[in-house]
Amino acid sequence: PEARKFPEPQAISEDPRPAIALQPVESGQVKAVGYDADTQTLAVQFRHGKQAIYHYPDVAPETHAAFIGADSLGSFFRDNLKALPFTKYPAEPARVALETEKKRQAAA
Repeated sequence: PEARKFPEPQAISEDPRPAIALQPVESGQVKAVGYDADTQTLAVQFRHGKQAIYHYPDVAPETHAAFIGADSLGSFFRDNLKALPFTKYPAEPARVALETEKKRQAAA
């Protein structure tokens, strides 16, 4: 079988992270997931490593729904999302993420 190509490791973006609220999930690999339907951007934070937050643009709502409904988020991610382009943002303490979301809601 032909080896799948995955994106090269990427540096963490210095741009501010778009405000996509992350919801904790039950998974050995994935810590939290968020989705912005307006921009069709999937946000994923992993349990291991530096817990950076990855934003995947152009993810259809159906793909997001299938991901969060999957029996194994880690397997679904590996099979369907890992090869997609992404922007990587630094991990945020939960408090900062909550404040970011409150600001976003206040501006809406």
